[in-house]
Amino acid sequence: MLLALISIIGYLMSILSTVVIVQFILSLLIAFNVVSLSNNIVSSIWQALNVILDPFLRPIRKILPDTGMIDFSPFVAKTGRSPGLAVVLVGEDPASQVYVGSKKKATVEAGMESFEHKLSASVSQDELIALVETLNADPAVDGILVQLPLPAHMDDKAVIAAIDPAKDVDGFHVVNAGRLAVGEDAFVPCTPLGCLMLLKDHMGDLSGKNAVVIGRSNIVGKPMAQLLLAENCTVTIAHSRTQDLPDVVRRADIVVAAVGRAEMVTGDWLKPGAVVIDVGINRLAPADGQSKGRLVGDVAFDDALRHAGAITPVPGGVGPMTIACLLRNTLVAAHRRAGITVPEGI
Repeated sequence: MLLALISIIGYLMSILSTVVIVQFILSLLIAFNVVSLSNNIVSSIWQALNVILDPFLRPIRKILPDTGMIDFSPFVAKTGRSPGLAVVLVGEDPASQVYVGSKKKATVEAGMESFEHKLSASVSQDELIALVETLNADPAVDGILVQLPLPAHMDDKAVIAAIDPAKDVDGFHVVNAGRLAVGEDAFVPCTPLGCLMLLKDHMGDLSGKNAVVIGRSNIVGKPMAQLLLAENCTVTIAHSRTQDLPDVVRRADIVVAAVGRAEMVTGDWLKPGAVVIDVGINRLAPADGQSKGRLVGDVAFDDALRHAGAITPVPGGVGPMTIACLLRNTLVAAHRRAGITVPEGI
């Protein structure tokens, strides 16, 4: 009897091992775009593997801490596909290539579809807009991101305006910017949304806090100020023409630096205990014997650390939150387009 039980257990374990191996191989094939979850057969196999493994993984999930992962299996079950994000890269800007690679990696790791379109720097604006319009009409694409900056012969605003606002997961379209400005539901640019999440997670209720946003760009500064205002902060937008900038910053409980100048904000600018979000990413000139300089933010980190109550590092602070919020916006877009209730927690 015992031998029979052992044999049965061994047989089940061999089946489980096979399922794990098959799922691992399939995940690699999906990651390298050899197969796609938009294919009904592949999607069915993927769901079947998850059903088999779920009873074994459920006890582990109860032990492990919450990682913040969102279950969008109901979306897959109803639509027969995973949420899809299309990223368009024009030219060969090294920084943009790194950003696009990071976004693709995160998209695939989250179990979502990644559609990558790489165009030469010589492509015309009309050709780029034609691609955007094709993606607007593609039912498998829920989010569209055109990586900025674009080549000099293109008008960024015209290209962004061509994106369907319902797929504008970067939150740059004037429709989404306008909705945010008047306090209506909108896709919010990913970096300021990630900054707000960090602030609320650390500080809780932000009501009544004095906040200074250094920088007035449409991508970070202005939407960051709108988000903080919606949280009932008293908000000041500072910029290159602000008089006595250190004194303005020194009054802030919250400082968001997004000005693009390496280590501009020093420790003596900060109110003791202030919470600092450093959005900047700048590369210094290489030191002697080095091939390239180190990456730093807009805040002099070591100096600020002696005054701030909390501060985000560069790199590794705001950057991961930006990508996480891009995936979040894509999930929201996918559910809205499919007429499915957006899962709680995002």
